[in-house]
Amino acid sequence: MSIGRDPPRRPPERWVSPTSFESNAPRFRIEYSPPRRRDDPATIPCGLVQRVLLASPRGFCAGVERAVETVEQALELYGAPVYVRKQIVHNLHVVRELEERGAIFVESEDDVPSGGTLVLSAHGVAPSVHAAAAARGLTTIDATCPLVTKVHAQVVRYAAEGFTVILVGHAGHEEVVGTMGEAPDHVVLVQTVEDAELLELQDTDSIAYSTQTTLSVDETADIVAVLRRRFPQMREPARSDICYATTNRQRAVREMLPQVDLLLVIGSRNSSNSNRLVEVGRAAGVESHLIDDETGIDVDWLAGRETVGITSGASAPESLVSRVCDWFRAYGVTDIRPFASLLEDVVFKLPIELRRAQSSSVA
Repeated sequence: MSIGRDPPRRPPERWVSPTSFESNAPRFRIEYSPPRRRDDPATIPCGLVQRVLLASPRGFCAGVERAVETVEQALELYGAPVYVRKQIVHNLHVVRELEERGAIFVESEDDVPSGGTLVLSAHGVAPSVHAAAAARGLTTIDATCPLVTKVHAQVVRYAAEGFTVILVGHAGHEEVVGTMGEAPDHVVLVQTVEDAELLELQDTDSIAYSTQTTLSVDETADIVAVLRRRFPQMREPARSDICYATTNRQRAVREMLPQVDLLLVIGSRNSSNSNRLVEVGRAAGVESHLIDDETGIDVDWLAGRETVGITSGASAPESLVSRVCDWFRAYGVTDIRPFASLLEDVVFKLPIELRRAQSSSVA
């Protein structure tokens, strides 16, 4: 996979998908608000910053790697344009680079010309999306993360057995929309501890729960504890639905926090797992901020800080971490090192639709 290997250019104040391909489909638009103007480098108050610590693991997870590579391989196999429903992953840099290669991001499968090639994002979709894409004669490639697919299958199984499924997640998030779409008459959404306390269900003997894969481990545990108390017969997943990458990145930040005065999380604003990393830092009393890249650093954050911690969400490429480190080097910080060095070796195969098409093209 090549996304993230070469540092992307800095985005303009407002970036809109290119229109180099003929299509009536509305383009997926990303709004970018640049940070306020910085002081002259000579007066930047970061002289007290002595070191930068890098959390590990950080950045791309196996599901994101798979999704991005799916779009890249689809472009090679089918040629441009390849359409992508929503953002393939929640990172504006990744989306912009794929657009430059010929991907067109759309809001709905209905925006894709009949017979076009459509890639479904890593966050998963409802069955109705597959049906609509088939009705339009689209060549559909499902890049849903296998760990999200596991939650979908779990919800379908619970619903088939007559259970009401309590889904712990964030309303409106694409993953939650897709999961609820698997069995809309059987799923109720709970977002907070308060929701769990107030939830009223008619049949308390046939209840199960599932969760969004990118939640805060601690907050989810609090919500589930309330549900267990209120519904002791509730069926639970065999293993936590929160994915390994989300769990590992939160644990890595939590272990690093006692050593840092400031935490910077690299990730886009609509990235759930990136926002959860910020929350982990703030819950521990450490000033924490979400930044898209080095241009988002507010120099006022650095005043009086000796050690800065850096991590990145599961959809943020490592090239952005390198850019942030270079920013600190430019202002005299020479001690930049990993806090820990942990390797994730999870790998997911490319979607079956893409592998079959690749095999056919070779044959």
